[in-house]
Amino acid sequence: MSTILQNHYVLAVHDVRRSADFYVRVLGFDVIAEPAGWVFVKKDECVIMLGECPDDLPPSELGCHNYFASLRVSGVDQYYKHLKARGAEILSAIEDKPWKMREFALRTVDGHRITIGQSLPQ
Repeated sequence: MSTILQNHYVLAVHDVRRSADFYVRVLGFDVIAEPAGWVFVKKDECVIMLGECPDDLPPSELGCHNYFASLRVSGVDQYYKHLKARGAEILSAIEDKPWKMREFALRTVDGHRITIGQSLPQ
């Protein structure tokens, strides 16, 4: 059976430069590629491919509760403080969850939602 080696996410965004700036400046990603109409950003083993789609419906208008990613990190409390200091829009404060995760949620500049957490000891 094959092994999944890395996560890549593909997101439609209205302004690819504005979106890339958010991922770099706020979330700490680096730009790794810029093919026409795209910016790819990476932090550790997570890659997000931002594609410019100015006519797409904004994620905030979908009316659903979907999160495009749930990222597991080390040092979740420090990352939470860092993101708050950088002006990230926090949707839910950091807390221990019944599913053995310490996590929080945020909204990107485009309205996409991400959960970020760390496994709690069993």
